[in-house]
Amino acid sequence: MIRIGDFSKISRTTVKALRYYDEIGLLKPVKVDQYTGYRYYEVDQLPRLTRIIALKDMGLSLEEIAKLLDENVSIAHILDLLRTKQDGIRQKLEDESERLRRVEEWLKQVEKEGKMPDYEVILKKVEPQRVLSIRKKLPGYGSFGELFGELMPYLFQSGAQMIGPPVGVFHDEEFKEKDVDMELALPVAADVPSKGNITCHQLPGGQMASTIHKGSYATVSAAYTAVMKWIEANGYEVAGPSREVYFTDPNSGVPESEWVTEIQFPVGKKK
Repeated sequence: MIRIGDFSKISRTTVKALRYYDEIGLLKPVKVDQYTGYRYYEVDQLPRLTRIIALKDMGLSLEEIAKLLDENVSIAHILDLLRTKQDGIRQKLEDESERLRRVEEWLKQVEKEGKMPDYEVILKKVEPQRVLSIRKKLPGYGSFGELFGELMPYLFQSGAQMIGPPVGVFHDEEFKEKDVDMELALPVAADVPSKGNITCHQLPGGQMASTIHKGSYATVSAAYTAVMKWIEANGYEVAGPSREVYFTDPNSGVPESEWVTEIQFPVGKKK
């Protein structure tokens, strides 16, 4: 028999780890001295310990390792567990590869412009939300405020509770100088009866490429350009109408330079 210290040196495993493996039943010593408490092992336990270390290096938890080393576990269960771990590792690699691409894009931009980017573009998941909405074709983007003038009175009249910032949805697939298809959506707590052009419906959620614009609406085009560049550089494509989320009420007295607007584009990976 081998004392725990010597077994630790042979296996290159810490005494602390061996004691913990004993506590959880993963690798029990063949003997524990009743007077000194010393743990003793046999050489033929090394293969099991080596397997534990190998499985741990693969990223398996000690609980998963215990299941794999159970003599009664079926081959089908072992394969299922290993395939699940394989899928998890592959997903992590894809996530890290995505992060690497973002770092490289930042590097290129900082090296080219000699400063930090004006806009940070991120991917975010947006949940579906119930909205009170009005959608119209208007003469131009400057007419968007007219939708507030029609929708807000009905919101107050209906007694509906608004539970989030207003959202502008722009349905045209490209920039248009006239007859612009625009929608104003107000998140509400409960269903509201429809009336004419005003409807209550579910605004779809999804994965969004998003950035924050601070300043006047007249300068928001720079934020759109930043998002579109990011989408192209990172292998995504636009998958729906762009959105603007208005965190600042222009009538609140806040200076235009402090207005905060989020730009969102639904996206999916290019096929």
